[in-house]
Amino acid sequence: MVPRGSGGGGGGVGGGLLENANPLIYERSGERPVTAGEEDEQVPDSIDAQSPFLHLTHLIRSINDPEHPLTLEELNVVEQVRVQVSDPESTVAVAFTPTIPHCSMATLIGLSIKVKLLRSLPQRFKMDVHITPGTHASEHAVNKQLADKERVAAALENTHLLEVVNQCLSARS
Repeated sequence: MVPRGSGGGGGGVGGGLLENANPLIYERSGERPVTAGEEDEQVPDSIDAQSPFLHLTHLIRSINDPEHPLTLEELNVVEQVRVQVSDPESTVAVAFTPTIPHCSMATLIGLSIKVKLLRSLPQRFKMDVHITPGTHASEHAVNKQLADKERVAAALENTHLLEVVNQCLSARS
């Protein structure tokens, strides 16, 4: 397994010491060209991995890491191969890979992904945001929290936590 950086604590939202002060940084992917058929307003857009308007990887790749001035894409936390979409079944599954096995920010990262999807997709979609199997020491506990609608709703009622999530979702200057 390739060592990854980031974790909990430091230069971003959380403050304190970084669990991994020197994360591996990956190159951002380029924008995919839009085809003529995709620009046709008469053709309904489907939601899949290739749709330029609701391209899920595009939606979540620019989410900011809570502690580094980098995006989830730059840290390789989210990758298109780990995003599964079925428009006919109205389902979305996103597996994310924390940068280190003991990343204390894993729940916050998952919550940020979930909130971005909740705000961006039609309500008909059922979302499953989870840690890539075998990549985090507490993956079962984090996945259980992210799958629990009541816990997610309660988390989003916490004004401080919502502010932190919004910082992760805001564009960096």
